[in-house]
Amino acid sequence: MPVTLTTRVDDELARLIDEIAKKEGMDRSTVMRRFLNKAVKEWLIERSLKDYEEGKITLWRAAEECGLSLWEIFNEIRKREIHIPYTLDDLKEDLADKPQG
Repeated sequence: MPVTLTTRVDDELARLIDEIAKKEGMDRSTVMRRFLNKAVKEWLIERSLKDYEEGKITLWRAAEECGLSLWEIFNEIRKREIHIPYTLDDLKEDLADKPQG
């Protein structure tokens, strides 16, 4: 069931959102939902990769936490130009950590 969230934004941000909504042929709420979805997804990826870099989680777990496949998380690493040494043993560990089913 959808939940209504409210927040205050400054006049300039509201104006920009309204401009985007007009250009995209959407209402303000749809634009806001899309922006929020994109921002949350981005935050999850950044946080998961940070936890991986710090050795807190495996790469497989990082992918799982942000709803990506192992190959998609590799693409995110490449896109962000993050250098992470990844060995065959790391891959075996990640595959062993993969949920069954």
